[in-house]
Amino acid sequence: MTSKQRSYLKSLAVNLDTIFQIGKGGVTDEICYQLLNALNAKELIKIKVLETSPDSVREVASIVADQTGAEIVQTIGTKIVLYRVSDNEKNRKIDIKRIK
Repeated sequence: MTSKQRSYLKSLAVNLDTIFQIGKGGVTDEICYQLLNALNAKELIKIKVLETSPDSVREVASIVADQTGAEIVQTIGTKIVLYRVSDNEKNRKIDIKRIK
């Protein structure tokens, strides 16, 4: 992902609501499955890592990105923004290939 593509995704993420919270249970297979479903539906999602999480924000971002095949757009404070092209063509709304 180029810096311009990342910048474009960041601008889209500003208006997104946080749809997942990761807390004291950490990153589980169930959470990764739910995140994968959310990424297939929306392509761009925002996650909040609570203070009770056993892992840091960057560790959580890395684990989730590896398990879902998503790319980390940004980590800022306790928030993570992830992007992944939807497997379902009907749900593909964001086209970053046109941005060079």
